[in-house]
Amino acid sequence: MPDVAGRPPDDGAALMLDSYGTVLACTPGVGELLGAQGKDLIGRPLTDFLAAGSGRGMLPRNGRAMLRRSGGPAVKVRLKVLPLGGGLGAQCLVWAVPEAVATEREQDQELVRALSGQTAIGLVLHDPDLRIVRSNHPPPVGAGPPGAALDEVLVPQDAGAVEKQLRWVAQTGVPVTDQVLRARYRTAPEQERIISLSALRLEDRDGRCTGVAVLFRDVTERHQAQRRQALVDGAEKLLLGPLDIVATAEGLARVLVPEYGDLAAIDLAEAALLGEEPGDFTLGEPLRRAAVAGSWPAELLPAGSVLRVRGPRREPVYHRHAVAVPDLSELRAALADDAEGRRQVLPDAATSLLIMPLQARGRLLGAAVLWRCGTRARFGRDDATLGAQIGARAAFSLDNARRYTRERRTAEILQRSLLPQADVQVSAAEAAGTYVPANTATGIGGTWFDVIPLSSCRVAFVVGDVPGHGVEAAAAMGQLRTAIQTLSDMDLPPDELLTHLDDLVTRLSQAGRAASVPPAGRRLGSVLGATCVYAVHDPITGLCTIASAGHPPPVLSAPGQPACFAQAKPGPPLGVGGPPFESVEQVMEPGTLLAFYTDKLLAHREDGTEERMRQLRDQVQAAAREDRSPAQTGHAVLRQLLPQAAEHEVALLIARLNGLPLGSTAAWEFPADPEAVSRTRDAVTTQLAAWQLDELAFTTELVVSELVTNSIRYAGGPVGLRLIRDKTLICEISDPSQTQPRLRRALLTDEGGRGLFLVAQLAQRWGSRYTSHGKTIWAEQPLPAR
Repeated sequence: MPDVAGRPPDDGAALMLDSYGTVLACTPGVGELLGAQGKDLIGRPLTDFLAAGSGRGMLPRNGRAMLRRSGGPAVKVRLKVLPLGGGLGAQCLVWAVPEAVATEREQDQELVRALSGQTAIGLVLHDPDLRIVRSNHPPPVGAGPPGAALDEVLVPQDAGAVEKQLRWVAQTGVPVTDQVLRARYRTAPEQERIISLSALRLEDRDGRCTGVAVLFRDVTERHQAQRRQALVDGAEKLLLGPLDIVATAEGLARVLVPEYGDLAAIDLAEAALLGEEPGDFTLGEPLRRAAVAGSWPAELLPAGSVLRVRGPRREPVYHRHAVAVPDLSELRAALADDAEGRRQVLPDAATSLLIMPLQARGRLLGAAVLWRCGTRARFGRDDATLGAQIGARAAFSLDNARRYTRERRTAEILQRSLLPQADVQVSAAEAAGTYVPANTATGIGGTWFDVIPLSSCRVAFVVGDVPGHGVEAAAAMGQLRTAIQTLSDMDLPPDELLTHLDDLVTRLSQAGRAASVPPAGRRLGSVLGATCVYAVHDPITGLCTIASAGHPPPVLSAPGQPACFAQAKPGPPLGVGGPPFESVEQVMEPGTLLAFYTDKLLAHREDGTEERMRQLRDQVQAAAREDRSPAQTGHAVLRQLLPQAAEHEVALLIARLNGLPLGSTAAWEFPADPEAVSRTRDAVTTQLAAWQLDELAFTTELVVSELVTNSIRYAGGPVGLRLIRDKTLICEISDPSQTQPRLRRALLTDEGGRGLFLVAQLAQRWGSRYTSHGKTIWAEQPLPAR
């Protein structure tokens, strides 16, 4: 019967006609196709049911036709006429199939023919027992001959994995798609072959499994390329791991096994494992097996073993070349009587060998050794090329770990007190510092420099020198550097800071003399007699304030003016007593270069101090004229004044002063009147709107209101308000009082005392500093993200 939608059956219907085209018999599908009972069609000519344009002859012809359907639209069908013989009055048999069904069947047949005829995609049909029925690839290129089982075509390991997938499809009817599997032929087990497999179950009309259809593509080249890239990436990712050379070697071994080999050993020079520079590999050079990976055989040297290089001049790997040995027969014969040699490079199950050098920055750190076993493809020329790439990237990580080991050991000896090179960029200046150690083991001492950001966009520059050499002098330098950073956080003027530092040096020296006596013939590092220059630059006013404790003044070069030495008057060295320290103030234009240095830079056996001072001025002048960066200026100065290894350590700090852009500040002054608080809020709101910082209006108004109210209540007036837009928004409140604010915890019964607590919660940082007319309280807020 017709379905609910009135569609004709998909399998069509058959009619038997006599010589006049009269229907003698028909299948039930005819009635369903025409929307009528089959008995109503018997004895009627077929032409009665053909629509106009379908031909009016007594007998139909092969081809397309339109059948009139009772109570519905005409049906487009395909007619196939088969002549009949044998009497009984029957002339022909007509098979009518809906056009859509016929077209679909034709497409199915075309698809099968296309799949069977092409070679880009493999097509294999298996019977229910998973034996091969047919394939579009002839053996041995294809899946195998008809009737063959999978394990007769593929190596057993690969056949088992493929059969497992096909068995699952045959039993469950759930198809698999794009399963990447190894499929090496029995005829060439050493050749790598990776396929992408899709499979579906074949069923008859009753749903019984009649076999499995398999589509596959050979993706060996793509898989190998991805694996090669993954290996290289894995070697590069070692840089992100722990800076421990043994842990890095273990990570490299894990990267190589099992993706690239079955066994791997990482052999490194003993010197490299200690963080030292590895020397040339000569006969007897010791190596240590730092890491191994894989099911390690007992006949090979385990991790931690010491081995020695044998004839490095004859080994290509020690000449920076990766070596692949696809056949170990010759090597086994050569090492037949050499038990130690076999334990280094020849496991019993190995079939091929690959040795890759581990070279970084011109240094050969050791080698990585890989083995493949069993039926796995043997190492070849392409593997050697890839191994060289992996080794180069892994060696860079190993060398980083080696250098870190060396630096860590040095830092432990110096107790983290040596100052590293500095390259600092802040709003007030761009600075680059350089520390040049002496060319002797005792040259490490107490020379240092520092760049310290201060409140309100200001910056401090420090260069100093502690007498003596060695670890003790470096430790003493660390004490002074920490003390200066702590005192600078109090925003003291340079002369006051040096005064406090001088008092600290005196007390430390007295405590040191009372606590210990230096060994005979050895001078301990001491802060007594240390020299230091401290300068503070304000990018808003351009004012630079410099004070010195026994240290030479910096060289300055303003735009368009000759370089000269600043007119700072050096005071006495720290801790020795003498006249008080004095500060010198000078307004400096944006772009001015300042060069701070230690006096050892001007000391030379042949050139006098005056000549060295002239050379220093000339280099700074040339840098200002050519608009060099501070780092380039520092390099030029050191090339000129230190052409060879220095006899004494030297510190050099070059700074280019900057000013804030126009419109970055706004300032007001208000009387000591409580009504002025509302005017401060209005001024803040208006200015923040002009800066497009409306998001900060509420918190800034609250901070300013609390600070201005405190100033009016406790300090009087006038009260200064300044806003600074830099990398943060800075609010400054100035008043004539010298009393520093103090944050305290207010009680529940207190009516006040919460203003600074509120400011501390709203601001990123806050603090206060003394000025010549009173004090300034400042608070910083981060700018909104754009």
